[in-house]
Order: sequence, then C-alpha cells, then structure tokens
Amino acid sequence: MSQGSKPLIQNTKCDCGHQNPTGTVLCEACGKPLTEEAEAQPILEMRYDGVARRSQKENPGIIDRVWNFFSSVKVAIYLILLTLIGSSLGTIFPQESTFLNIDPSVYYKEEYGQLGHIYYLLGLSHTYTSWWFVLLLVMIGASLVICSLDRVLPLYKALSRQRIPKHMSFLTRQKVIYQGQVEEDGADWVERVKPIIKKKGYRVRTDGGTLLAEKQRFSRWGPYVLHIGLIIFLLAVLGRNLPGLHMDEHMAFPQDEPVHIKNTSYYLLNDGFKVEFYTEDDMPEEFKGKNKVLPKEFQTQAILYMCEANCDDLGKKPELVEVTRHNIEVNHPLNYKGLKAYQFDYDLTPILRSVSPVLVDSKSGKEYGKITLSIDDPQREYQAGEYTLTLTQSFTDFGLGDNGKPVNLSPNPNAPAFLFLIKGPELPKEGIQYFYFPKQIDKERFNQEAINAQLAGGEALVQLDVLSMDDVDFSESTTYLNIRVDKAMPFIWIGCFIGMVGLVMGFYFTHRRIWLRIDNGTLTLGAHTNKNWFGLRKEVSAILKQMNIEVDEKSLENNRGTKDESN
Repeated sequence: MSQGSKPLIQNTKCDCGHQNPTGTVLCEACGKPLTEEAEAQPILEMRYDGVARRSQKENPGIIDRVWNFFSSVKVAIYLILLTLIGSSLGTIFPQESTFLNIDPSVYYKEEYGQLGHIYYLLGLSHTYTSWWFVLLLVMIGASLVICSLDRVLPLYKALSRQRIPKHMSFLTRQKVIYQGQVEEDGADWVERVKPIIKKKGYRVRTDGGTLLAEKQRFSRWGPYVLHIGLIIFLLAVLGRNLPGLHMDEHMAFPQDEPVHIKNTSYYLLNDGFKVEFYTEDDMPEEFKGKNKVLPKEFQTQAILYMCEANCDDLGKKPELVEVTRHNIEVNHPLNYKGLKAYQFDYDLTPILRSVSPVLVDSKSGKEYGKITLSIDDPQREYQAGEYTLTLTQSFTDFGLGDNGKPVNLSPNPNAPAFLFLIKGPELPKEGIQYFYFPKQIDKERFNQEAINAQLAGGEALVQLDVLSMDDVDFSESTTYLNIRVDKAMPFIWIGCFIGMVGLVMGFYFTHRRIWLRIDNGTLTLGAHTNKNWFGLRKEVSAILKQMNIEVDEKSLENNRGTKDESN
C-alpha cells in the first residue's frame, strides 16, 4: 500500500465503543470527530450531524453515480433554472392550445414572421407538453426524492438516537461555547439549571453531570416537508397529461344541437344564445366614432345531458338525461362535478343543419315526395314516393381536384354536397346519379343543373327542390366554449399547501440544542442552532446569569478558529 492511500478496511469504531457506519464524520454516540478533516475543523460542520450519507460513498458503482448526480443540490438548482428558462420561452408567443381551428405551421409564420416560424419549428409553440419539458419535470422530481432520502433518513437516525454525554472535542468545537468553574457537585448543578432551561421551551434530558436540551426539532424537517409538497405538485402536473385527468378543449356548439363532449359521457346543448351590443351612446370613449360593433354581454343558455344508453353505438341515437342547466357568461361558467364550461367566443353566422327538398319531375313539375336531409348526419337511403334515393357520396366542403374529380377540401361544412343514385318509375333500370347542393350559392357556383344533365346523359329527368324556407333548418348561432376537466387540480393545491407548511417550519422556527457536562468542577457548554445565532447566544447568557454566572453574550462565540489563524 502506497504512503497516503487509505486502508481497504476502515476502522469506524469510536473511543466510546460505538460502531459507526462507513463515512460517518462525527461519532453518532459521543460526537467525537472521526476523520482528520473533521478533527482539523475549529468549528464542526453540523448540517447533518456528521452522519454518513450514500452520496458520500467512496468508490461508487453505476447506481451510486446516478444517486450522487440526483442527490446534488447544485444539480437540482440547474434543473430548476433550465425549467424556468424553458417555461419563459413558452410565454414568448401564445401556445397552440389557446387557439381554435388553426394550422400552427402557417399561423406562427403569418402572425409573427420568420421568428414565429422558427418558434414553431423548435417546438416552443407547445412547450408545456413537449418531451424535453416533461423530462425536466421528471428529473426535478427524481432529484427531490433522492435528495430527501439521502439526507432525511440519516438525519432522523442521528436526531432520534442522541446520547446525552458528549465528547469534549464535540462541545468545544461548537460555535457557541462556555467553559468555567462551578463550586457544587456536577449532578446537583445540572438539576438546578434544568428547570431554568425548561422555562425557555427546551425539552431537557440529563445523565448525572451531563445535560442535553433541545427545542423546535421539527423545524429540521421543514425542507423535507417542502420536498414532499413539491413532489406531490410535480406528480399532479405530470398526471394532467394522463387521459381522463385533464381536459382543456375549445369546442363549437351550434344552437339547438346537442354536442358530445369527447372523452366524457356528457352532451351539451346550446339552447339559446343572446348577445347585446354597445350602442353609440354607451360605447367606451376609445371606440366612439370608429364605426365599430362591440359586444356588451353575451350568454349561452346551456343544458348539460348525461348519456344513459347507446352512447358508443353510432347507429343509434343516444339516450340523454338532463343533469343541469346554466346560463354561461364570461366569468360565470357552468360547473358540474368538475366539468366546467367557460364562455369563450361566438359566431352569429347561420349554419345550415338540414333541408327537406321535394323530388319533382323536371318537365312536368310533378311532386313525387319529400325527404329530410341532415347535413351532418345524412341517412344511407331515402324514399320519396315510389322513388328510392341511395346516398353514394357526401362532401362537407365540395371542390374539384387537379384531375377534375370531386374532392373534400376540409371537414368544415362550407359547401356540403350529396351524390344520390335515384331509382324509380320512368328512370333507367340502373337508376341515375344526381348531385344535390343544399345551398343556393353552391348550386350556382358549381352549376348543379349542368352536372346532373351530364350525369343523366343529356337531361336530368328529376330534381330535388326546396319549395319554401319552412323546409330549411338553420342554426342561428354558434357559441364557442372552453371545456375544462382538471381532476389533478386538488392534488396541486394539496402539494402547494404541504410545501407552504414546510416553508413555515423551515423559515420561522429554529432547531436549538444545548449540551453541557461538568468534569471535576469545570463546566463545559456547547450550543448549536441552524440559524439566529445571536438569539441562541442571548438565551445561553440569560440561562447562565440565572445560575449566577455573569458572561458577556458576545464572548460565547467560539473564536477558536480565528485565534489559531492569528497565531
């Protein structure tokens, strides 16, 4: 073995006979420094009472290296800083989740230029759900757990098994010390000082001529209670990404049409929408004379239903039971068992829901029968008198592709169109194809008559025609609601509350300990606290004064280190 290298087997047994775990700096029983570094310290490091921690293990393996990485306070601070920086970047431009029906690949470039496009390409437009942000939160959680386990278990063991007699070198290396002579027997002197210290709020234990007084030990657990609160908070935040625990969706609700709220068994009906606009007289001053139309108040008369049967059967109409109704206004959401609906926006553009055209003879105008065609949910077959109409194709947003064939341009009902195969009397046996555009503007734009004449081989024999506005059903308005479900929120508040309790424990209370021993008439006192040393000096000075020992509180501060340096 080379000179200066450490022995393979380290003797951790103290002079008092206590066997300490490897890595212990101060004897767990008597407090005597066990290492050369601790012995050389003029003031002992008492942050964790010198207990052995796993992160201080020599020759660590792979698991120990991972443990050491996450148990480092510096690493935890860097992770928190990175998370704060990432969170800040996510606030530069609005997140994708705050918009309705946008194409983010186009939106950010159009609204914010090239910088916005780079913002989108970097994935910052969905920062808070991105993998790297979630990974940072997970690493912070791992750091909090390992940091706590690395320190709290050894500290609990040290504080719960404190022995009263302490080694002289332990007492004289505390930051607050006193040494002096007493005339009486040591045990008698300790019994006299015991009630005086108790009056200061200390819990006192004695052993002959030795004493240990301690108060507000619970404050040592404050940081770890804070860690527990933060861990619950982080788990709740991460849990919001799990299905069923969190939803934040913006949905459109056309008037008089129940809409299923996805991932729930609820349907919400916009039973009526009211909007009141500012008149020119009560318009805010900054908008007067600018010919603007501003809404003053708007309200959705909402009815919430729960699906009782046929909920997942697309071929059957769901059976709905009303559970509540509420007039939703800004800042007055509907709230039912954790499901909330906030007023977000509205659109007063009428939306076509269904039409009831009549099948007529193109030449004679004879009416064969009426059908009711739903725009969103058309049937497969219709019967108009003796004629059968089979729906072969439907389009929500009709258009022509590059090859001239019909295509669906979008899922939005901008230009609905339906292709029927019509069979019946005086028609070819195989039937005829017929394109129907419910909107008059689309009929003219796409030249419905010419298309159907071409499909019929020259002239359309029949046609669908709406005879009056009574046969047209419009949704007068559409309200947009922000639907929120957040089952994780109570755990976020619980985490915040526990964290606050930990902060109060750690910041507003101090753990103070006083040890003393009397050897052959010599009183040696050492005291330690984790903060407010001035208060501890004053308290010790007051205790000694009641025992007829006058001492300047400033002289209680251990200046052993400074004296050694000056010499």
